[in-house]
Amino acid sequence: MSEILEQAAAALNEKLGGGFDASAKFAISDLGAIVLDADGARISDDDADVTLSADAETFQSIISGELNPTSAFMTGKLSVDGDMGIAMKLASVLA
Repeated sequence: MSEILEQAAAALNEKLGGGFDASAKFAISDLGAIVLDADGARISDDDADVTLSADAETFQSIISGELNPTSAFMTGKLSVDGDMGIAMKLASVLA
């Protein structure tokens, strides 16, 4: 498994605290995917209510706080497929 995915899942678990009351997937180009749900963040490609897709550089910038998820979406660096309300809720947690 990718060290980047493992570090990102750990960082997401820290930011989310006790999990997430919906399900969301970060699909990272050429690396894999991380799913967030009530159980926390883990490396997985399970189905989710919303899928956010980005390249590894964009994903790392969002996780580190250098890039606002909403800005990434508005500039085309992040695409969203599924429930936009859940994506916005997740963006507020990550921002």
